[in-house]
Amino acid sequence: MAALNSIPGEVHCAQDYEILARHFLSEADYAYIAGGCGRDSTLRANREAFDSVRLWPRLLRDVRHGHLASTLLGHALPHPIMLAPLAYQTLAHPQGEIDVARAAAATDSCLILSTLSGRSIEETMPHAGEARWFQLYFQADQAATLDLVRRAESAACQVLVVTLDTAIKLPSLGALRSGFSMPARVVAANLTNYRAPAQLALARGQSRIFQGAMAGAPNLDDLRWLLGQTRLPIVVKGVLHPEDALMLKAMGIAGLVVSNHGGRSLDGAPASLEVLPAIRAAVGPGYPLLLDSGVRSGTDIFRGLAAGANAVLVGRLQVYALAVAGALGVAHMLRLLREELEACMAQAGCATLADIGPQMIYRNKDEA
Repeated sequence: MAALNSIPGEVHCAQDYEILARHFLSEADYAYIAGGCGRDSTLRANREAFDSVRLWPRLLRDVRHGHLASTLLGHALPHPIMLAPLAYQTLAHPQGEIDVARAAAATDSCLILSTLSGRSIEETMPHAGEARWFQLYFQADQAATLDLVRRAESAACQVLVVTLDTAIKLPSLGALRSGFSMPARVVAANLTNYRAPAQLALARGQSRIFQGAMAGAPNLDDLRWLLGQTRLPIVVKGVLHPEDALMLKAMGIAGLVVSNHGGRSLDGAPASLEVLPAIRAAVGPGYPLLLDSGVRSGTDIFRGLAAGANAVLVGRLQVYALAVAGALGVAHMLRLLREELEACMAQAGCATLADIGPQMIYRNKDEA
């Protein structure tokens, strides 16, 4: 079914877009978008982690001066809801990331455009608001990586987000069983002018994984090289371990995205929300941390902020809303999330983001 030109009456909360998207996507396309990796155990863990967190509201707090504003990496944020980098959004809507950028501009939201976007940097960024970041995958050809950085700089992107947790990707078994294959019309628009890397010839006894798929995986030297190529702050996405967080901070990385790639990296990894408090404890209170993977509501955003995040990335919800109603749907979804967060804050007794902290999470005596 083609996307609507209006907001459907069935949408009462942001997560309703996930339900409605089934009617606007083929079964196979929905399975690919909704799926994680392998048997989807980490995908399920993300949701279970949010659902398990109980909030501890306070009474008689004056929230009449309440707002969602903050600063992150030196930039003002009207609210802490950011659009996560998602690949191939033209799978859900012909305009793809262009419509997502329009929605971001209309709602004062930060867009993080994927290297694997279905619309290019040059096509998309003129439609975005001032808050625009670019997510970078290292390319096999270093010159191509550097060209992507220069294109992001030319498009006035404020931050580079380097994803490091998916050098190898295993598809969801659910997507495979549905018969999904990427349509020919859906391409990584940012990469079309780069030469595809030559296929490695493996010697007898070599592994398709270790010597094949992982041969071009980024390493510490690549990250050090990138730090020397741009003045843009670099944020690393895909961090789940406190020791990795400390190493990256010491290298000069400006911030981290605590993420398991929405359950699409290592199946069996912990939920992002579960490890966030330990990473916050490791890097200290002033270091920028963002949370990604599993967010479906304003209450989830509150939980992420209470667990230590400065801002939260919204992934699949944006593509569900895009499939249902294009730019209008994405903008509406973001407005709903913002109002859901405001309602949660008001009921919990928090007037500003600074009021949200670990003291807002209830733990019984067995968890203390």
